[in-house]
Amino acid sequence: MTRRHQEIADTLRRDLAEGRFPVGSALPSETELAAVHGVSRGTVRQALSTLLAEGLLGSRQGTRHTVLSTTPSQSFSELRSFAQWARAGGHLPGGLVLDSVRGGASAEEAALLQLAPGDGVLHVLRLRTLDGAPVLLERTVYAGWTADAVEALPADCESVTQRLLDDTGLVFAHGEHHLDAVAAGTVDARELRVRRGSPLLRVRRTTLTADGRPVETSDDRYRPGSVVFTVRNSTQANPLARTAPEQKSEPS
Repeated sequence: MTRRHQEIADTLRRDLAEGRFPVGSALPSETELAAVHGVSRGTVRQALSTLLAEGLLGSRQGTRHTVLSTTPSQSFSELRSFAQWARAGGHLPGGLVLDSVRGGASAEEAALLQLAPGDGVLHVLRLRTLDGAPVLLERTVYAGWTADAVEALPADCESVTQRLLDDTGLVFAHGEHHLDAVAAGTVDARELRVRRGSPLLRVRRTTLTADGRPVETSDDRYRPGSVVFTVRNSTQANPLARTAPEQKSEPS
């Protein structure tokens, strides 16, 4: 059964998404929210903590919570699949394989996956949805040793990461991500329902097992306004590094 603070968090997320509390505005006080929902301030505080962790709200001692964002947030402090992240935020994830074909690894793919050029790989084009709306187009290249397990999954598999864990015991333990912006190509525009040339957030990622064996490398493109990535750093730890842009051709 859903706990009460989770229900309140879901309600507040909907309020934010629908514009009831725009970015920069303050939420009602904990006392006011407790009265509205008929719960204790402690329960409200739990709900607000969830939204704080998702990057939707900000807080300073002695002030009301401030709206920082009205869109879902993904943190780089942990490695999560798309489905895990979506469900943690109270959203319904979906996925559909649009194309799947085996082939030989290009020189770039081979380097990322620690293979020899021409070694067998599986190319998968997958559309991801959030609450039924298209938000992400993934171009994933799987190392050949995972191809059979990936091809055995249903085309509408909600979480490839979870199914591979359940079916084969494969654990996605490490990830490297590179963020930049690209213009939507023909396929991007059609599947994400945007104009060709629209700016898309691109995340290029390579995922490895606990012993450092590459599993996949992917070019992920997000529809504008669909996700906010959150990075929290300090003088002791900084998970983000700046690098010069690479010059390379773009898939259509």
